[in-house]
Amino acid sequence: MGIPVLYKDLGLMDYQEAWDYQEILFHDIKNVKFRNFELPQCEALSKMNFLIFCEHPHVYTIGKSGKDDNLLINENQLKEKGASIYHSNRGGDITYHGPGQIIGYPILDLEDFGHGIRSYIDNLEQAIINLLAEYGIHGERLDGATGVWLDTTIAGKTRKICAMGVRASRHVVMHGFALNANTNLDYFNYINPCGFTDKGVTSLQKELGKEMDVEEVKQKLKYHIAKVFDMDLDLDE
Repeated sequence: MGIPVLYKDLGLMDYQEAWDYQEILFHDIKNVKFRNFELPQCEALSKMNFLIFCEHPHVYTIGKSGKDDNLLINENQLKEKGASIYHSNRGGDITYHGPGQIIGYPILDLEDFGHGIRSYIDNLEQAIINLLAEYGIHGERLDGATGVWLDTTIAGKTRKICAMGVRASRHVVMHGFALNANTNLDYFNYINPCGFTDKGVTSLQKELGKEMDVEEVKQKLKYHIAKVFDMDLDLDE
């Protein structure tokens, strides 16, 4: 029997709205955890972990270690592209989110899963790598960078297919990953993705030469995340 995790698919949701929703769940988990420190075990409050999937309208987000000059267009050009920008409290630099991209926000107490932050990221990357293998794509880790990459040893060919950025406090995490499925990759041309100027970005659609069934990809991705973390996923109807 795995660790209970509530799965929610929020569909297409504004970035700020999704961020606010995450913050509520994140602080609820932390508050219950802290209260349980003071209660006898027989009176412990129940605590739920969450796995959230969604998509966002065109948006750029800059993490805590990000630099504004990695955005290569001005405010007027952003409006022309129908995009917005946010400074996020996740780790990492700048990235793009948009339709056709699967956003995953695991909101978890890592102590429930026996993980620290580094092993958590490793396992999240492994779930994506395992998913890609189902489609015949060899995903890899890149030294000095988070996320999942392709062709890491071939100069000029290295490209990212899944970005990651996490916020952690007292072993509770939020934010997560962005997997490019049918993503419009043109939007990455207006930033230095994750701060890199010498590496590219790709998607399942580009690598496989066909439009992906995003719902199918989500189902496979859910399976691999649950398997790697020993989750028992409950569907929130």
